Amino acid sequence: MKKIEAIIHHFKLDEVVEVLRAIGVTHVVVTEARSFGRQRARSEIYRASVEYGQDFIPKTKIEMTVPDDLQVAVVEAIVKTARTDKGGDGKVLVMNVVEATSIHTGKKEG
Repeated sequence: MKKIEAIIHHFKLDEVVEVLRAIGVTHVVVTEARSFGRQRARSEIYRASVEYGQDFIPKTKIEMTVPDDLQVAVVEAIVKTARTDKGGDGKVLVMNVVEATSIHTGKKEG
């Protein structure tokens, strides 16, 4: 089992989630985040109330666990869908999961 985390532009979230559902991903966790990298942020209004300056840019972090055989398809789908061909498109991280336990059922996976 793999844990996949992706940091993407917030305006790409709906597209990415739609593609992930189509390839069989059933659970995704979404978190609003701010990041900085090689590109420099400019001051901008985000969601009509928060002004970001300095080096932080609003992003969205999506996390999911998937079976090993879905890893390549998930990463390729995220990269293809989230890409804007401009700097700051984000990253996709893949980690091994040793074990996962459902809180509801107590069932262990991995």
